[in-house]
Amino acid sequence: MTLATTRLSIFPLPGALLFPGMHLPLHIFEPRYRALMHDSMARDRRIGMVQPRSDGTPPALFDIGCVGKIAEFEALDDGRFYIVLAGTSLFRILRELEVTTAFRQVEALLLPAPAAPEILSSAARASLEMESRRFAEAQGYAVDWDAVARLDDESLVNGVAQIAPFDVAAKQALLEAPCLADRAELIVQLMQFFGRHDGDDSATLQ
Repeated sequence: MTLATTRLSIFPLPGALLFPGMHLPLHIFEPRYRALMHDSMARDRRIGMVQPRSDGTPPALFDIGCVGKIAEFEALDDGRFYIVLAGTSLFRILRELEVTTAFRQVEALLLPAPAAPEILSSAARASLEMESRRFAEAQGYAVDWDAVARLDDESLVNGVAQIAPFDVAAKQALLEAPCLADRAELIVQLMQFFGRHDGDDSATLQ
């Protein structure tokens, strides 16, 4: 199977994950990313979300990110934007392009989606829900667990991966997990790890 390559304007943002089929709200205020918004809206409404792996200038990037298509767009009078991205596909950065734009652009390989919706075993689903309850209670989060129980497996796993307060390396490991079952198992392990080290700045996976 031949995989498609594409040119992507990217928004490097630590801690911000997006998965295919999921949504990510963003507040855009930096001038370079305002320019990215104007460019994206004039072309194909796509943005490549990827995490920086370093604090350099410019920061090095992780290889894997997710393409988001602008599904909702609100322009404010002061030049800021509120947008919602809908995830379409994961991508692998092949190379960064030399550009004159304020925002960075890459050549990327679009990664194939699973052929069918992924599902968890009943034991894996129960383990994830149980550990999520423990973690949420320990963190003081208010959660509508009835609504959680109605989510399909992909929405539950990927939704937790997006919002959980893990560090950048842990978030990236979740994004790059080879399948939904592996991602769910990793979430449980991370919740147990970070739950034991709550408030301890040394507890990271970097």
